[in-house]
Order: sequence, then structure tokens, then C-alpha cells
Amino acid sequence: MRPLGGFLLLAATVLLLRSTALSSLATRGLVVDALAFAIVVWSLRHGDLWGSSFGFFLGLVADVDAARWLGRHALALALLGYAVGRLSSTLVRESARTQFALLAIVTLVHQVWSSAFELGGGAAAAPWLLARALDATLITAAAGTLLLMTLRRALGRPLFGYAFGTASQD
Repeated sequence: MRPLGGFLLLAATVLLLRSTALSSLATRGLVVDALAFAIVVWSLRHGDLWGSSFGFFLGLVADVDAARWLGRHALALALLGYAVGRLSSTLVRESARTQFALLAIVTLVHQVWSSAFELGGGAAAAPWLLARALDATLITAAAGTLLLMTLRRALGRPLFGYAFGTASQD
């Protein structure tokens, strides 16, 4: 029952942050991809099954919240959650470099996927798309890694224990 409670609490927190504080930062040009951050953290902690489930749920709720096509975020976040969860059993999850790299890759993929649906300008809009995606990638990866390092130091113990639900355990 504890993972389900954490599942719902993290989803609610991320969506609330995304709709309030982070949206005001985005209007100033600082895009922090809270969805990508949450997917990476949850998938590193709980593995591929819970990672893809969390990504799908979070994506559906984010689509409803933003009044967009239902499933647009859900597909990308479910696949990213599964990929990070699969990798979590082979990576050093407590490494800041690993966390930065995963946050950067997941954020870049999510930003390119999401922005592709918003653009109507075709190839002329590609430079803007790449600039926005790279900015969001660097900001999210740096801020996320710093937050995870701070949490690890404050708690005094590792954040990511044994990843449950990976396919290699079945």
C-alpha cells in the first residue's frame, strides 16, 4: 500500500507544481520539466513496471490538466519510465553523473515529443524547438541533480534502494 500512496502523492505534487510555480517560471523562459524529473526519480526507485505505470498515469492526468489530446504525454512518459526502470538495475543510481545524464536524456526526449505537437510552422520552427528543448534539458537536469544531491545529504542515506519490479527479477 505504501508504493500506491507514494505514487498518488508524487503525482499530485508534480501536477500541482507544474500548474502553479513552474508555469510562472516558464513564462519567463525557464522551463523545468517536472514530469520528466518525476518519471526518472520514480523509475530509478521502483523499476520498470512501476515506472511505466507511473508515466502512463502522470501523462494522462497531465493531458487532462492541460486540456490536450488524451494520451499525448502518456505514451512518451510510459515509454520513458519503462526505459529508465529497465536501466535502473544496471546503473549506479546514486551517482550524480548518472542522474544528470538520465534527467537530460529523458527531458530532451519529452520536450521534443511535446513540442512537436505544438508547432505548426514545420521546418521553419525547428530551430526554436531545439533551442527550447535544450534550455529545458539543461535547466531540468542541473536543478534535478542538485535537488537529489541535497535530499541525499539531508537524509543521510541513499535515495534509491533495490529497484523492485524489474523484468530481470521475474
